[in-house]
Amino acid sequence: MAKKSRTARKKHAAANRKTVTAAQNVKKAPAVEAVKEETAAAAVKAAEEAEAAEAARKAAEEEAKAAEAARKAEEEAKASETARKAEEEAKAAEEAKKEENDRIFAQRLERHHDELRWLYMELYGNDDMFAELCDQMKRYYDERNDKLKTLDAEREAEGEWYRKRDMLGMMMYIDNFAGNIKGVQEKLPYLEKCNVNYVHLMPFLDSPKGRSDGGYAVADFRKVKPELGTMEDLSELAEKCHEKGISLCMDFVMNHTSEDHEWAVKARQGDGEYMSRYFFYADPSIPQEYEKTVPQVFPTTAPGNFTYLPELGHYVMTTFYPYQWDLNYRNPRVFNEMMYNFLYLANQGMDIIRIDAVPYIWKELGTNCRNLPQVHTIVRMMRMIGEIVCPGIVLLGEVVMEPDKVAPYFGTVEKPECHMLYNVTTMATTWNTVATRDVRLLRKQMDIVCALPREYTFLNYLRCHDDIGWGLDYDTLETWGMQEVPHKKYLNDYFQGKTEGSVSRGELYNEDPVTGDARFCATTASMCGIESAGFEQNGEKMDNAVRKDVMLHAYMFTQSGIPMLYSGDEVGQVNDYTYKDDPEKAPDSRYIHRGKFNWDLVENIEDKNTVQGRLFHALSELEEIRRNESVFSTDAEVFTKDYSDTSILWIVRKSEGEELHAVFNFSDQDKEVWMPEVRPYQNLVTGRTEQIRSTLLPSWSFLWLKKD
Repeated sequence: MAKKSRTARKKHAAANRKTVTAAQNVKKAPAVEAVKEETAAAAVKAAEEAEAAEAARKAAEEEAKAAEAARKAEEEAKASETARKAEEEAKAAEEAKKEENDRIFAQRLERHHDELRWLYMELYGNDDMFAELCDQMKRYYDERNDKLKTLDAEREAEGEWYRKRDMLGMMMYIDNFAGNIKGVQEKLPYLEKCNVNYVHLMPFLDSPKGRSDGGYAVADFRKVKPELGTMEDLSELAEKCHEKGISLCMDFVMNHTSEDHEWAVKARQGDGEYMSRYFFYADPSIPQEYEKTVPQVFPTTAPGNFTYLPELGHYVMTTFYPYQWDLNYRNPRVFNEMMYNFLYLANQGMDIIRIDAVPYIWKELGTNCRNLPQVHTIVRMMRMIGEIVCPGIVLLGEVVMEPDKVAPYFGTVEKPECHMLYNVTTMATTWNTVATRDVRLLRKQMDIVCALPREYTFLNYLRCHDDIGWGLDYDTLETWGMQEVPHKKYLNDYFQGKTEGSVSRGELYNEDPVTGDARFCATTASMCGIESAGFEQNGEKMDNAVRKDVMLHAYMFTQSGIPMLYSGDEVGQVNDYTYKDDPEKAPDSRYIHRGKFNWDLVENIEDKNTVQGRLFHALSELEEIRRNESVFSTDAEVFTKDYSDTSILWIVRKSEGEELHAVFNFSDQDKEVWMPEVRPYQNLVTGRTEQIRSTLLPSWSFLWLKKD
């Protein structure tokens, strides 16, 4: 019973527990559902919040994009406005610049118009051609770049910029010096070391090989010889030179063209328009009339002044060589076109234009066709055209005449023509003095030059690319017992080394076996004896030769005007006889002093024990003195002083209260030189100042003594 009762109780308890569990489960079910609902609600809410956040983010992004777009739009608007304003300002500046340029041109044209028109009409009487000339001048002025126009303005303001006492020139052949134009640009540091600030590039315009006359037979005035470079190379060289304060000079061959020039080719084809640009005659009697009065330039190598063209049945005037046809400046088309060529070349950056063979430009039947009045009219017009379009340039005239015929090419102070002229006669007379040891004729020539207005500027040189023609004052020499023909023979024999005591070496050019007349060719060093002393390995003779070379350069620096070196002279380069191996050069002995520049010699310039070092440093010292001493001013009063010894040349320079006595011994003997007064003098070369009554002047040496 008891056991049954316990079992019942256990069953009853278990049932109760089940009931409780069931009840609990009944109670838990709503709670779980609630949790599930809460979780679902939270998830929905989170999703909604995430969606809202995403929407907010997107909205923020859109807002940022809109702001960025607005900012960019604003910036673009500002940039566009700035660009527009800049464009307007640039356009306004360009218009203002054009207006200013137009004003400057108009002002310059107005200054010269009336005289230019008067002279043009006097020669040509053609209004249309004059109007064309004026239009083209404006065109070339507009095409002139800003740097050149700025340089023009600076030089106009400075006035006579080319007359400064630090001006030192050097003439060179591009190919001989550096291979090509780019090579010259690379060698500018060497030229600076030489103290050179004026470089004359010998003829480089296109000319036919074998018929170029050293480049003076131009086939194209607007093309550089291909082997030398391009016009772009030339312009770049000019710009680099200007950056270094160096001026460039070139030759402008006005008198003639090559027979290969476009005009000549068309003329040879019988085109009348182009035949009229030269002197063509079918009737042989007219050339014969010219020959009666016109001298021959090269009577042996190119006799006569005309060349017959059988294919055309005409004679053409060829004053120099048969392949160089004389231009007819009676035709206004010739003048105009040549002026356009001149302006084109000036616009490449040329600073100094050397006008070749100036006296020959105008021809008239019944005259000698030299130095005619119309030549001066043409040069004067050219000067004015330059002053209108490119006033920074300088005209250098090549007038190989005696001083009284040279000086007129300066024009007058009111109506100037050439800015500078070569001092040709003094150069030839200098070498005459070397050969004769007699300074009397040189003194007379210098007195003539020194008596000219100081505004007249001569280019002084010892040697150049050309031969030396003995066009001396024979009327004066005859009064001293020196006859022209035997004296010319003596000079040529002396400088060839054929007379006793001569140390010179060189060759004749254009020798006339009938008259015995000839010109002479050699370098300065060879004429002074450096070549012969080197060949003999004679130290004493070399000392004398170097001393003579330095003395002659000191004399050149003392003259009134601008000194010009010939490339190679600064290192004592001697004659080059290898030209004889070149069939194209062999007939022309002038190539003896047109050899390639020897760069090996430059390696010696720092060694004062070498000929090159002695010469280079001596010339550098003289150049420095000339730059720094006011007594060498181009406006200085210069005159020669009488002295009893005819081998002593005495030059006095006065400027700004200072006085220089430059004394030169043109003899093989040492000389005692007596000063005009006993007083202190400063030797500009040694720097010493001392009281001097007299002093010993060694042979072929000089003194630069400044009154202290």
